[in-house]
Formats: sequence, C-alpha cells, structure tokens
Amino acid sequence: MNDWQERIDAVWEAAAGGLVDDEVITRIDAIAAERGPDDAEAAFERAGARDSAGRPDEAVPLYRRALGLGLDDDRRAQATIQLASSLRNLGDVQGALELIEAERDAHPDSVYRDAIAAMHALALASAGHPERGLGVAILALVPHMPRYHRSMTAYAHEIAGDDA
Repeated sequence: MNDWQERIDAVWEAAAGGLVDDEVITRIDAIAAERGPDDAEAAFERAGARDSAGRPDEAVPLYRRALGLGLDDDRRAQATIQLASSLRNLGDVQGALELIEAERDAHPDSVYRDAIAAMHALALASAGHPERGLGVAILALVPHMPRYHRSMTAYAHEIAGDDA
C-alpha cells in the first residue's frame, strides 16, 4: 500500500463509527487533490466522503467521473454499488437497477456479489417489486447455508418468478 492510500485509510479509520462531516470531506479532498482532477481513485474517495456524509447529490457526479476515468476491479465494484445506492436514495430507482444489474451480469464471480445482490434487492423493493427483491436476497444467502440449497433456491424462484 502506498502513502497516499494509507493517509486516505487513516481518515476513514478516524471517522469509523461516527458522523462523516465537513471536516472529513475537507481532509479527503485535500489528500485527493494531490493526485489532480483526472485521477479515478481520488474522485472515488471524494464521492465516498460525500456519500457517507449524506450528500448523494454531490457524490453521484464524482462516482460517475471515477468510473469514467477507470478504476481497478475492486474500486469499480465498490463505486458501482455506492453509485447505485446514491441513485436509489435520490429517487432514480431505474438508474440504480440498470447500474447494479449491469455490474451483476458483467462480473458474476465478483467478491462483491453479495453486496451487489443486497443493493439489487433494495432497488427492486424501492421499485415496487419487493417479492423479486426477496428472491434475490434469498439466492444470495443460499451459498452461505450449510443445507437447504435446493429448497431455498426453489422458494426464491417461486417467490420472485424468473427474475430472481
């Protein structure tokens, strides 16, 4: 890990469990500025700070910028989940669904697949499809169960139809 990332992580660690406020945003922005305006990781960190402070309207364009500039697989998945969450919180449920479904389809073996499924389930519920969301959530849990894989998978498909 490099010094830049260590300093970013230190800000997040200091803010853990507490309110992300203007001070945290200012500290993240100052470190991000070292990389310049065309750095994807810096844009991602700036977006996350605003998102964590309850400012999704400010976070959305920064997430889009970070994704447009190109992030590694780990940060891309995180940015996509966080952007979908922000869009959902702002009432753009269809945009959240399109984004999260594209991520799910493009990267089915992602280490973030459970988080992607959780965001997908939330967006489906917000879109007025709670049964489909429940099906997605159950299917995400199935691999973590010691038994009942077949029956839970069948129940999830029964509840959600073919959309789970």
